[in-house]
Amino acid sequence: MSGSLSSGGEMSNAELFQQMALLRWLTSQTEEDRTILAAVTGIKVAKELLNRITGRDEVDAYKRECILGISQFIKDNPRASQVQINAEVEKRVLVFAARVHALEKAPLF
Repeated sequence: MSGSLSSGGEMSNAELFQQMALLRWLTSQTEEDRTILAAVTGIKVAKELLNRITGRDEVDAYKRECILGISQFIKDNPRASQVQINAEVEKRVLVFAARVHALEKAPLF
């Protein structure tokens, strides 16, 4: 999740560090604090670029969706045989793999 808020509505660690650096610079206006703010902001931007280039956020979302889908199947079908569960897992994993493969083939820009 690369958005500005975590699922609980709180700031991510990176955002918190950036806000702390910004607050410190706003209250002091020193060159040292401006440099710290620039470094923290640069790290946050670099992390976001890496996530976008690698597709990490999408892969994590696909993984969560796969696991939740399998869990939901088991919950909805408590009497499913091991063969049925294995078939559902295989189906979900194949969809996950296809989606990740499609990400690899997608242009960066």
